[in-house]
Amino acid sequence: MVTGDRRRRVTITDVADHARVSTTAVSKVLRNAYGVSAAMRAKVQAAIDELGYRPHNAARAMRGRTFTIGVLLPHIRNPFFAEILDALTEEISGHGYQAIMVQGGDADPEAERRASDALVDRQVDGVLMVAPACTKAQLEALARSVPTVVLGRHDRSALYDCVLDDDEVGAELVVEHLIALGHRRIGHITQRDPLSGRPAALLQTIRARTYERVMAEHDLADQIALAATAYTEEGGYEGARELLTRAPRPTAIFAGSDQVAFGALAAIHEAGLAVPGDISVAGYDNARMIRLAHISLTSVDQNGAIMGKIAGRLLLERIGGRAAAVRFAVIPTLVTRRSTAPPRSRG
Repeated sequence: MVTGDRRRRVTITDVADHARVSTTAVSKVLRNAYGVSAAMRAKVQAAIDELGYRPHNAARAMRGRTFTIGVLLPHIRNPFFAEILDALTEEISGHGYQAIMVQGGDADPEAERRASDALVDRQVDGVLMVAPACTKAQLEALARSVPTVVLGRHDRSALYDCVLDDDEVGAELVVEHLIALGHRRIGHITQRDPLSGRPAALLQTIRARTYERVMAEHDLADQIALAATAYTEEGGYEGARELLTRAPRPTAIFAGSDQVAFGALAAIHEAGLAVPGDISVAGYDNARMIRLAHISLTSVDQNGAIMGKIAGRLLLERIGGRAAAVRFAVIPTLVTRRSTAPPRSRG
């Protein structure tokens, strides 16, 4: 974009004059500086839109901003991640930001470190770590160099923000639902621990421990059946095959994620069994795909759209200068569908 002289780009001074504010005020809006009023932001944005102002990326980088946010995912195969990314992108795009995505290597802490280093080397303005497997110390080291939001972990840190689901509530909803249907032999597919000691902050640890607790509270401790694989379709397939070999066979499976449930459904079908006639299956995430009529999976809804939106907003605030840590928790709900039903035999 240009002014009446088509050879000259619209400048920040043109925007300030048009909005009748200072260039400092325009700069603060462009940087999404923390504390800018809604009225000031609306006035400056109106001038930007009317003049067709487009900041020059190189100039923005020289001023200390690249207007990019790095997103580190364990992998790109989980459909739930798409809901988070869609909401994040919508939240940050209105402020001139773009998201750059990298993969962390399927819960491999060393691969995560290399990926996060690559984002820092590219001078992103902020980083969103989705379900990272690394230690809290590694996350805090990252947060010292770039504004950071962690999604899916139950950490508490003064150096980065956390957006999380109350995984204990969600897992309890699933197991209580299956028990209420009459199931007693309930298996659970969890993710094997990337680090020793089953870190308490990892969502898979919380879901597995809650499953064990609820089973014990219903005097079903002797029926606990855990299969530790991976939060992938392949992991769900392997975990379900392992559970199907146990005697007596479980009448229900609580998969640690919807993606795990997809693999479990494949293994159950391959074994010649029916869902839910022979085995009930429940997942976690309530991804869009599972709502299709031929899947109709019971699942925990942790609202990925809200999580992505809040993560984007917190990153913009961090980039704008906020230093105090924020911890935002989503309260999940259970959505029951056709994949769960009472067992044929309660014996």
